[in-house]
Amino acid sequence: MAKITINGTVVKVKNGTTILNAATNLGIRIPTLCFLEEINEIGFCRTCVVEVKGEQDLVSACNTEVKNGMVIETDSKKVIDSRSKTLQLLASRHRFDCWRCPKDGMCEFYDILKEYHILFEEFGPGIARGTDLIEGSGISMDQSKCILCKRCVAVCSEVVTANVLKFRDDDGMNPFVSPTIGLNFDQTGCIFCGQCVKVCPTGTLFETDHIGRVNEMIQDPNKLVIVQVAPSVKTAIGEDFGYDIGTPIKETEGKMFRALKLLGFDIITDVAWGADLTVLEEGTELINRIQNGGTLPLFTSCCPAWVRYAELYEPEYLENLSTTKSPHIAQGALIKHYYAPKYLNKKPKDVYVVSIMPCTAKKYEIDCEGHEVDDIRDVDAVITVRGLSKMIKRQGIDFKRLDDYVPVSPLAKFTGAGAIFGASGGVTEGALRTVSEILDKKPLEKFDFKVLRGAEFKATKGVIKETTITIGGHKLNVAVVHGGAAIKEMFTRIKSGKKKYHFVEFMACPGGCVNGGGMPIVRDMPMHEVVKLRSNALYNQDSQDLPLRKSHENPSVLKAYEEFLVKPNSEEAHKYCHTHFTQKEYRNE
Repeated sequence: MAKITINGTVVKVKNGTTILNAATNLGIRIPTLCFLEEINEIGFCRTCVVEVKGEQDLVSACNTEVKNGMVIETDSKKVIDSRSKTLQLLASRHRFDCWRCPKDGMCEFYDILKEYHILFEEFGPGIARGTDLIEGSGISMDQSKCILCKRCVAVCSEVVTANVLKFRDDDGMNPFVSPTIGLNFDQTGCIFCGQCVKVCPTGTLFETDHIGRVNEMIQDPNKLVIVQVAPSVKTAIGEDFGYDIGTPIKETEGKMFRALKLLGFDIITDVAWGADLTVLEEGTELINRIQNGGTLPLFTSCCPAWVRYAELYEPEYLENLSTTKSPHIAQGALIKHYYAPKYLNKKPKDVYVVSIMPCTAKKYEIDCEGHEVDDIRDVDAVITVRGLSKMIKRQGIDFKRLDDYVPVSPLAKFTGAGAIFGASGGVTEGALRTVSEILDKKPLEKFDFKVLRGAEFKATKGVIKETTITIGGHKLNVAVVHGGAAIKEMFTRIKSGKKKYHFVEFMACPGGCVNGGGMPIVRDMPMHEVVKLRSNALYNQDSQDLPLRKSHENPSVLKAYEEFLVKPNSEEAHKYCHTHFTQKEYRNE
């Protein structure tokens, strides 16, 4: 233990504790811009500097460990003057057009400038480090707002492991951050997971916006606009309106559905229905591969960021990918070609499908080859959770005061297996509930595969969870993988050949969809805690709120097979619910 003094208070702290953590534990806030715990602890921005008695220069609190006898001042005149000068310098190279910034009230840089009374008019709108707008189908970048915190660089390197964003300081007087110079994000190795967007303290990195085109279609009298909402969205939408993280879904989903009606969407459906459909298609695919000597292990294909990762970096394993479309893509196809013509008397071309998603990669996914039927796109636009919150606030809708609305569409009826797709391990658990009953030819005694659950992880390592399950006389080695570093490790294990796997669920974002790049931004809670709370909301909905917990018992999905798809993996099912994958080329340093 070390005995130290912070702002006149004497405390004992563990050796190895940083000044930042010691101060935080005392309730003393030290501002940071570049700091991300365990990911980016580099003391680069110099915003967290403090004064230590006996030291000539100020030291960065985020990466300086305490020493016995250390006397620290976090808000002395010398400290405040230094921080103010640093902030003024950063502000002088930042373009301030906050009224149209995509950060939309969640800008850490803006908040800290206000806290330290930095006056913008002293230096005008800022020269900006660069004027380039680097576009992408999932995320984009406005270099005029970059403050060189390096957070995005660290996340892309250490968490996602794609190494697309680089800090470039060849010109020491004008460093900048970008993907490969001269290329847009689609031409690089970016997988559009959006984790960089979530950590950016300004509006430099942002999700590619579909709100404008959605509003245009809502106003078009010739279009029937049908919206579908992913399970993870319901775990988090309340956070942007004052609800606690992990609030039970039943307390907010009805209000969300009412808000969607007020925004002008004609019909509301639920992607958990598409998840139930995916279980039947993907589960049948697994059974066929096991029984008929198909390519194993079968990899899940629900996460578009992971699929792009495979197409970019592991193309030799594309045959392992399930050909089943992700739930919202398959559901979009059925909305247009089955539900709308049969039940709404609408032609596919007159229907506009909008997906509300936790994920920025879904924006990229909707334009991928193989996600159309008869030259009609399955899904037309994607709005993230943050995007939906923005739409609701712009319309002046008082979310908390809304009464509940219950969607009437049969494509809004789902089981617990579909609901838990948003949690890491949920895809596998949902599939195993169905595959088990089909192969064992008897009802499951226990629905929960808790060995595949769990949210304790480090972002820089991700998670690999493994188990062996005996089903229908077959011993199946199953793995759940989330996070870029874990994906790399999993491929090392597969390529070693030491263990034969049968089914592997991959999610690019640490913690799965509940931590997707389009989810609400949380500043003051560790990532794994956020994941745990949101995941528990899904598992509680599955076990407590829903009467059916197995996808093959969803009567609405079974009716779709009876009336349209015939049976899982049929020729008709393949036309509407399956796709193909191809190696993607990219340029990267």
